[in-house]
Amino acid sequence: MAYTTIDDPSAHFQTTLYTGNRSSSQTITNDGNSDLKPDWLWIKPRNDTVAHSHSLFDSTRGVTKGLATNVDEAEYTTSSKVTSFNTDGFSIGNGASVNQPDRDVNYVTWQWKANGGTTSSNNDGSITVNLQVNQEAGFSIGTYTGTGSQLTLGHGLGAVPKLHITKKLNAADAWNVYHESIGNTHGLRLNNTDAKEDFGFYGDTSPTSSVFTVGGVTNNDRLNTNGGSYIFYSFAEKKGYSKFGSYVGNGSTNGPFVNTGFKPAWLMVKGTSSGREWFMFDGTRDTFNPFNKYVKAESTDAEASSNFGDFCSNGFKVRSDGASYNASGETFIYMAFAEHPFVSSEGVPTTAR
Repeated sequence: MAYTTIDDPSAHFQTTLYTGNRSSSQTITNDGNSDLKPDWLWIKPRNDTVAHSHSLFDSTRGVTKGLATNVDEAEYTTSSKVTSFNTDGFSIGNGASVNQPDRDVNYVTWQWKANGGTTSSNNDGSITVNLQVNQEAGFSIGTYTGTGSQLTLGHGLGAVPKLHITKKLNAADAWNVYHESIGNTHGLRLNNTDAKEDFGFYGDTSPTSSVFTVGGVTNNDRLNTNGGSYIFYSFAEKKGYSKFGSYVGNGSTNGPFVNTGFKPAWLMVKGTSSGREWFMFDGTRDTFNPFNKYVKAESTDAEASSNFGDFCSNGFKVRSDGASYNASGETFIYMAFAEHPFVSSEGVPTTAR
């Protein structure tokens, strides 16, 4: 069996850093090995003295429609943030959370490729989903309208998704996260630090290679209100490129080693008990071990530092005894994307940091 089908992860995911230019516009060009036209774009100011929300855009809804993971607010309309998705990056206006107009601010942006904004109708489930899919990288973006009764939704991945993130667009409501490691009876909210919840949002049903389930409105207005508009971002694992799993903390500076099968480029970690933040790390802000610069998905806080651990050639090693990501006996979920597979399809190994 091949080591991986994706020798160049930068063709599907990239982290890019930039500094605002105090102008009404700016074009950000990616610097990965491959050109990447993003379909899902996630931007966060790193160092401003004023708190800013995360800014998320995707090519399905278009550049004028934004979301923020740190709040449960509905989709908003803007013309001053992202202005275009380009063949090798994106362009922005002078919205403060993407390009502060009166002072120098540094930003981080994470970008995923789907299908170049080209959508089609998927009828694998019980209702039609407007879908764009990158099966090679195991990523799809879908929009649908709720009915109030239990539904199945086609995700188009051709493989069982390990994680999906869902948000109501036309009203204030929580971000909802399904992760295989916590099962089909539980979920998490991306916009807060709450523990995993025991609910019927996913109909207590695991996804298949063609559909995933959302429960009826009795216990599920966040995912399936009659007439509600929703978006989901769905992920399947791809060997050497992406991994969605969990580890158990040991409360030691000699923490767990997690084998992902690749050298990580990006990592998000969340404890499943209450009070645990969504920590986001990447190998672009931290080019040497230990990696320590993080922002939190549920927070407007600026970037901060904590010696979390090391990115290794085939995974990551936790080197902090901090309870937020290594409490003894606690389960932590993660999602990770690759800088380079541990071994390429031609048998070439990656180097350690």
